[in-house]
Amino acid sequence: MTTRTVTAAPRTRAAGGLSAGVAALAVFAAVRAAGVLVIALGAWWAGKDPLAVLGTSWDSGWYVAITEHGYGRSLAWPHSGSVQSDLAFFPLYPSLMRLTTLLLPVGAAGAGLLVAWGAAAAAAVGVYRVGERVAGARTGVLLVALWGVQPHAVVFTTGYTESLLAALAAWSLYALLRERWLWAAGLAVLAGLTRPTGIAVAAAVSVTALYALLARGGLRRPAVWAAGLLAPAGWAAYLLAVGVRRRDLLGGYFAVQDSWGSRFDFGASAVRSASRVLMGQGSPNSAMTLVVLALAVGLGVLLALDRAPLPLLVYTAVLLVITLGGAGFFDSKPRFLLPAFPLLLPLAAAMARARPRTAVVVTGVLAGLSCGYGAYLMLVSHVPL
Repeated sequence: MTTRTVTAAPRTRAAGGLSAGVAALAVFAAVRAAGVLVIALGAWWAGKDPLAVLGTSWDSGWYVAITEHGYGRSLAWPHSGSVQSDLAFFPLYPSLMRLTTLLLPVGAAGAGLLVAWGAAAAAAVGVYRVGERVAGARTGVLLVALWGVQPHAVVFTTGYTESLLAALAAWSLYALLRERWLWAAGLAVLAGLTRPTGIAVAAAVSVTALYALLARGGLRRPAVWAAGLLAPAGWAAYLLAVGVRRRDLLGGYFAVQDSWGSRFDFGASAVRSASRVLMGQGSPNSAMTLVVLALAVGLGVLLALDRAPLPLLVYTAVLLVITLGGAGFFDSKPRFLLPAFPLLLPLAAAMARARPRTAVVVTGVLAGLSCGYGAYLMLVSHVPL
């Protein structure tokens, strides 16, 4: 899968790209709006506040508290002796929430949803641009459609950070494909301030820059050097800031994560959880998690065999390694992979070669399943995402 060459007239190409990009955004918005409507109706029927369901459930509540009171909150669990700190949550998303509350007459929960929804829209356009750049406009539209109908895509419309990371990652990868080095690095810095897995964006930039320097004769290009060195700065800065605050410069942040049960154990805990599911001891959520992870690994292999561009391979590989190799809550792993949209490129390319009616039917069926499963996750399962 190599970056395609376009020979059409610039004006025609721009018009076609714009219309296809609008179509991609429209498909994504329609599917996710339907998901929000289903959850809102279910919440009202159950006597719950839809805003609270979408904006303050699980980790969203931590972001709301950080927005309103700053960092410093901890939650002790006497039965295990662990103390969970809000320092585990990276600062960009709550900072944008705080800014939104200053600019608009909304509370922290509403601000979190506005930021997440805006980021999801920006991500959808960025995902389309990457798909269009690599495999054509039709594949780009279908890539966005598939990305928006994943089983756990409800997260894009809740107060979580996956949509923000996806937006920054998509546009950083697009900048890399166009060799806009400083744009790619700047977005990678922001991604590193969004989530721990934001390091995957920095890795894509730095590895691609290294390849350009060593294999493509770019040793005298200052922008490439700057991008490769600057990309991890956001992620590293927050880890060091937490280290200073915890009086353990290099280990402070990892100690915070360890108190949440998050550590890298090379997949040992994931294998144990998967084994329980295969023996019939897991929950429906865990069974779905196992299916998603298996599909992700298979799609990752297909992406590599299709010879996808280096930035996409590095980005998805790092996300897969972090997700599969990390300990922690097994049922959250599909959420961690939501920003890994390049994994869906092989499926999108296959659907692009099929009949249009087939693509529409497949997307429609998956959209219905996604909306239903999203409502189940938010209203029925009572298992944290």
